Amino acid sequence: MKGRAFLYAATMLLPQLVFAQRADDNAVTAAEDAFGATLGDESIGLYSTSRVRGFSPVAAGNVRLEGLYFDRQAWLPTRLVEGSTIHVGIAAQGYPFPAPTGIVDYRLHKVDDANVVSVAAGFDPYAAPSIEVDAKIPLIPERFGIAGGVSYAHEEYYDGADAYYLRAAFIPRWQVTDNFEVIPFWGLTRGRDEEVAPTIVTSGSFAPPEIERRRYFGQSWAQNESDSTTYGVLSKARIGASWAIAAGVFRSVQEDLKSFADIYAGTQRGGLTNERLIADPEQRYASTSGEIRASRSFVAGPRLHTIHMSVRARELENAYGGSTVLDLGPRMLGERVPVDRPSSFTFRERTRDFVDQTTLGLGYELRWRGVGEASVGVQRAEYEKRIQQPGLPEVGTEDDPWLVSATLAAHASSRLAFYAGYTRGLEETGIAPDTAANRNAALPAIRTQQTDGGARWTLTQDLKLVAGLFEVKKPYFNTNESNIFTTLGEVRHRGLEVSLNGKPHPDWSLVAGAVLMEPRVTGQPVREGRIGRKPVGQTERLLRLNLEYRPPAFRALSVDLAVANYGERVASNDGLAVLPDYTVLDIGARYRMQFGGRPATLRLWVGNVTDQFFWDVTASNSFSLSDGRRYSATLFVDI
Repeated sequence: MKGRAFLYAATMLLPQLVFAQRADDNAVTAAEDAFGATLGDESIGLYSTSRVRGFSPVAAGNVRLEGLYFDRQAWLPTRLVEGSTIHVGIAAQGYPFPAPTGIVDYRLHKVDDANVVSVAAGFDPYAAPSIEVDAKIPLIPERFGIAGGVSYAHEEYYDGADAYYLRAAFIPRWQVTDNFEVIPFWGLTRGRDEEVAPTIVTSGSFAPPEIERRRYFGQSWAQNESDSTTYGVLSKARIGASWAIAAGVFRSVQEDLKSFADIYAGTQRGGLTNERLIADPEQRYASTSGEIRASRSFVAGPRLHTIHMSVRARELENAYGGSTVLDLGPRMLGERVPVDRPSSFTFRERTRDFVDQTTLGLGYELRWRGVGEASVGVQRAEYEKRIQQPGLPEVGTEDDPWLVSATLAAHASSRLAFYAGYTRGLEETGIAPDTAANRNAALPAIRTQQTDGGARWTLTQDLKLVAGLFEVKKPYFNTNESNIFTTLGEVRHRGLEVSLNGKPHPDWSLVAGAVLMEPRVTGQPVREGRIGRKPVGQTERLLRLNLEYRPPAFRALSVDLAVANYGERVASNDGLAVLPDYTVLDIGARYRMQFGGRPATLRLWVGNVTDQFFWDVTASNSFSLSDGRRYSATLFVDI
């Protein structure tokens, strides 16, 4: 009741505020393709920051902030970034030194020409209240301004857990001269009292029995607390007519002040299970990263030549592990059996690892008007990792690969272009998951490669089609027969991806996409029949459709539809547990109006309309719950 009263009071204040433009936020109309984008709190498209072509671009280190290399460890609040875009295929070719698994590029909030403050208040899924305030204030027109915001939410989750989140950001932007810009920034995400989500591990190659959602069955005192902080400075400058300099230094820190893992191990088909609660001391993942890039361009008739010189670096310091395990005994899955909180926890010494990496890059880019584009790049990486495990001598690993990339786009006509690309990468693989016997074990860096090609066809002025083939190869990590998370061979994701977006009719906006993929594992364990040929958790089919309709007789109203279809997924290493395909349907509406004489939008949304039940696969024989039907209502006011 306190949260609802707070929200009501905040909403009543909206007409009195004399204050960033969010009433027109719409991810469907803003999307440039169907490969993945976020705008504010909305996400659409085939891919996300956690999964592109079956892999995580964040884990692979393929994150950019305003186009510059950024080693992200912390969560980025929407108060800091207005959105992000997934770049794959031809859309990734505009980036110097592309990498396998696509690129995620985040955009900071920018100051507008006029003072403006946006307030959003409402109820998030499961009737969770939230309020957001974003401001953009040009203190010196065209020279200096400040963007920032703060939000507070009492979040509710699919498993009945809840949490309280404070998010804030501060982004000054200084246009020193017409050709030189400096942007410092700071962002915070603070989570408190977050009840831990359950992970269900079955005793064999089968899925758990279906259980009731929105019914929390963990221990109420097992609550996570975390602070995610991101800050830094970036600048961009043009020197004369031919030189461009871009530089950025970023600090990203994820601190889990209190953290738990709630494991329901040995779960039987009938639901009998054993609860194991893992408590951790403070876990900390901190990275300082950045890039300085100089680009020299020169024109020769219809051809624009650009040479890129880049230095990227990062220093990563992690402290994790030291866990203690509490065996809370048998119970039926989904039934809560409260256990008293221990008076204290006996933690062990934590593992620490340190990564130093420097990458030098030299690239060439050609843009030939009416003919096409081409690029070639070479990078030299120097990578060093040191691991300090309790009771063991320090160990380390080094690697210094040459990483090459090449792309080509040929314009057959003003509407049709063909593209192809090849790139190699070096990336981190993180630590072993909670359900593995070697939980939190540090994993080595791996070498990866990607080949893709296809076509982009502008069907009409307002409708664009992109279709391409891709193949990504990486070492395959999963749990072996002893439940040790380790490399088991090589995984190859080969497939077709299609994007169609734009306006098929002035009253309709469309974002549609499909991924038809053949994920396969090779190596000795497969040849010996110890693991299956299909990687755990990967689907061979993903279809997504987003439609928005604005009635011509009532332009203030728009209705939208989102449909996502996921194919079968293998859920065990031996390939015997197969989860069925499923379809999720979301519907929503926007009503644009005046609120106290100011532009406003009321956003209504229903997720998973049919209340489809499905399991998410986290590892072999490991599962987590998913969202059921849920509702949200938010009022956005720009003042």
